[in-house]
Amino acid sequence: MGAKAKKASMKKNLKKASSSSKSSQLTISNRKSDVADFLPLEGGPARKLPEKVEPLENTATVLYIGRIPHGFYEKEMEDFFKQFGTIKRLRIARNKKTGKSKHFGFIEFESPEVVAKIVADCMHNYLLFEHMLQVHLIPQEKVHPKLWYGVTRRYKPLNWTQIERKQHNKERTLEEHRKLLEGIVKRDQKRRQRIEAAGIDYVPPEIVGGIQPAPKKIRFDED
Repeated sequence: MGAKAKKASMKKNLKKASSSSKSSQLTISNRKSDVADFLPLEGGPARKLPEKVEPLENTATVLYIGRIPHGFYEKEMEDFFKQFGTIKRLRIARNKKTGKSKHFGFIEFESPEVVAKIVADCMHNYLLFEHMLQVHLIPQEKVHPKLWYGVTRRYKPLNWTQIERKQHNKERTLEEHRKLLEGIVKRDQKRRQRIEAAGIDYVPPEIVGGIQPAPKKIRFDED
């Protein structure tokens, strides 16, 4: 075989090798495209984008309501929110001692969770008596088990005027009355000292009665 024939055969072999390498590269790239959607810029293995996952539906049925204005209590809140649906439970957080509202509460509707979501969307940042209501859905796993404890009982605030009146007018023993007068005299003496220290020319009136000496115990002889 001459030199020309050898060169021609070598060229044919090179063309076949280049075409086979190109076809193999195309098949590899096609396979990669099937597996991976993009290649990272800094190298590394190719990754496929996750498929679009639909967001989970919020199954929360309990609503948190914050910044409740003064005077907007259980009855008013129930009358207002029942336009969205039947209310199952309603509670306003109150001070255990005074019974005053803490300006936040919770509502649960009897209807499905769609109603609660509508209420949260409509009433969040709603202006009510110069207060911007804050309405949020509470996930079921975050609802405290004792949230609705005692919700059926309406809190009756204590009548502190009546309690103080009863405490003031109660019958006292002689010893209790003596201690009461001693406290009044001590406070009067401190008041006089403060007036003198301030350089005020004023003489407070004397306390009428004062402290009476304790009665002596009378001992009777056996005879």
